[in-house]
Order: sequence, then C-alpha cells, then structure tokens
Amino acid sequence: MVDFIDDHKPQYGVEPICRVLPIAPSTYYRAKELEFSPEKRSQRSQHDDFYLNEIKRIWQDSKCRYGTRKVWKQLKAEG
Repeated sequence: MVDFIDDHKPQYGVEPICRVLPIAPSTYYRAKELEFSPEKRSQRSQHDDFYLNEIKRIWQDSKCRYGTRKVWKQLKAEG
C-alpha cells in the first residue's frame, strides 16, 4: 500500500488515498520514516534482518544446496 500511495500521492494526496484504503495516514508516514531511518526500527526487526542476511550468505556459499537443517547447523557452528 505504501508503494501505491507513493505512486499516486502527487495526483490525490496522502490523506484522501488513506480515506479510501484501509490504512491510516500515520501508518504511511511511519513506514516512510523507517524506510529512511532503519536505525529507528525495533531491535527485533534489526535482529531479524541481520540473521536473514546471514542465512542468505550461508545458503549462497553452499551453492544453494543447503536446506534449513544444514543452514541452522552452519549458523550454530559460526556462533
């Protein structure tokens, strides 16, 4: 929805679009703020992003052959 609002806000404005869509203007503005300031995101969200990158790295290092169990074991082995 945020991308849709970004695409159409010059023509209609944020608040009128939010009245039609099931999203509050404050939710849209918060999403935009977090997009430009990732350090303001929750610690859990930052933590998840870190591990997602690590999981992708391990999976790609294995030439996309590892499944969840081997990726998990590799993560544990690396600490």
